[in-house]
Amino acid sequence: MKKIAMIFAGQGSQAVGMGKEFYDNSELAREMFAKAGERIGVDFQEIIFEENEKLGQTAFTQPAILLVQMIAYRLFKEACPDVKAELFLGHSLGEFSALCAAGAIDYVDAIALVHKRGAFMQEACDTVEAGMMAIVGLDDSSVEKICTQAQNEGKKVWPANYNQDGQLVVAGMKSDLVSLEQTFKDAGAKRALLLNMSVASHCDILAPAQEPLQELLQKYITDTFEAPVISNVTTKPYSTQADAVELLKEQLVKPVKYKQSIQAIAPDVDMAIEFGNGVVLKGLNRRIAKDLKTLNISDMASLQKVKEEVCS
Repeated sequence: MKKIAMIFAGQGSQAVGMGKEFYDNSELAREMFAKAGERIGVDFQEIIFEENEKLGQTAFTQPAILLVQMIAYRLFKEACPDVKAELFLGHSLGEFSALCAAGAIDYVDAIALVHKRGAFMQEACDTVEAGMMAIVGLDDSSVEKICTQAQNEGKKVWPANYNQDGQLVVAGMKSDLVSLEQTFKDAGAKRALLLNMSVASHCDILAPAQEPLQELLQKYITDTFEAPVISNVTTKPYSTQADAVELLKEQLVKPVKYKQSIQAIAPDVDMAIEFGNGVVLKGLNRRIAKDLKTLNISDMASLQKVKEEVCS
């Protein structure tokens, strides 16, 4: 039996129309849409399938992404019930999907949880002009050094997402990020691109969101794990409620170490399967650990392809 890492992307992977094939072809998918919408009082068909502002608002983006990811995962498990995960891994928001897939939280509870998580994050940033910036073509240590120097000068900027070599996203006050654009380029960055984000994820600006999120984590997460989940904060596996609560609370203000996580697990798994819209993680994995084969399930055709390769 192959050792498989089940992986899930975070914010930025969303797109209008994602999951439509699942919805049109699966009664299970339609039921999951209905239950998720009923739980938080929204119409996910409208939010995901029609052009609207809500899909870009983090309180709705997060549950929408998680819903489509969990539909993809459930359809895979329905098609390949004997295939077990060696471990689960998510990028930022994706860690909550990883917990769902591991069995530590029911997906409907997770929909409610990440809906609130998004709202808490937005509230923490409402009183400041927060932002995020992608730094391309510069090594991690140089980015970290610039951030540390800026902090010593009173600026609020932090490394937030370690995605791959030469791609690190920083977060903080938008004005401080803009002020450092030329500094990053002078140090050798090919690009310093301000992202279209209204929140500053994985930095100290989100500290006010930690306590209310912790209360919900304690309420919904259980000690039932089919396999370990890899922490974004530590890159290490965990499989208890206590660790999940503490690590996901910390995840709000600590950087996502996705690159380091893939480097850590690659020697121990035969392949990874990415669930949900797009191939964001598949692309990153190709550049982080080129020998780690990564498949993806984003529609019925890719589901069938993975079924043929993995389940036979």
